Amino acid sequence: MNVREAAASLLGTVSERAPLSADWPGLDVDTAYAIQDEALRQRRARGETLIGVKLGLTSRAKQQRMGIGSPLLAWLTDAMVLPAGAPVPHETLIHPRAEPELVFVLGRRLAGPGVTAATALAAVDHVYGGIEVIDSRYADYRFTLPDAVADNGSSAYFSLGPVGLPPAALDLSLEAALLEVDGQIVDTATGAAVQGHPAEALALAANALSARGLALEPGWLVLTGGMTDAVPLHPGSRVAAHFSHLGSLTLAT
Repeated sequence: MNVREAAASLLGTVSERAPLSADWPGLDVDTAYAIQDEALRQRRARGETLIGVKLGLTSRAKQQRMGIGSPLLAWLTDAMVLPAGAPVPHETLIHPRAEPELVFVLGRRLAGPGVTAATALAAVDHVYGGIEVIDSRYADYRFTLPDAVADNGSSAYFSLGPVGLPPAALDLSLEAALLEVDGQIVDTATGAAVQGHPAEALALAANALSARGLALEPGWLVLTGGMTDAVPLHPGSRVAAHFSHLGSLTLAT
């Protein structure tokens, strides 16, 4: 299997499959990012537009659940946007889960290396609350870090909340999210769960991209990573995220 074939295989998967590393024992992170980039090229060839990046495994809760100790980067396209009130398209998903996130909208280009949390935050125009729907192609969500990278960080869809504020209006380390399922609060966290501060995750993204000769561009969205553990998303269930200052949003399942 080569990079192009691996990317096409993952994009074409509509049911659980074995991790890519099962067929590619020597798969490493650099090769996995090459697969991820090739998958993006194939997505763009079929009409999708690149709109930003997401970070995965930035919270200790997610790292512990997945048994992986390093954050990862993945691409966002316009096909992943779930407008407010739009139903979650379960027919395109395998075993989706939902998690609350803090989302940055960049006002200017942010390029590493050497980006700090302070310089990263200065590039942010607005902050939103959001919910990301993740959906691993791998059976039982069991994978190595290279598997997760190649699979574009288990990306599926995301939805933004109704309130966008400039970062100066918030204490992002204390901005809280309550995750609700069918009327019951099942988890809660603050922005400090994301690398200690969401701006640290943003700086990590800029510096990691710089090593690949890339940068975060004006207008891009950056999903900073799940604040809590993710919860299964079943048809007919009600999943909502309530933020301290960034409003509430509910997924129509």
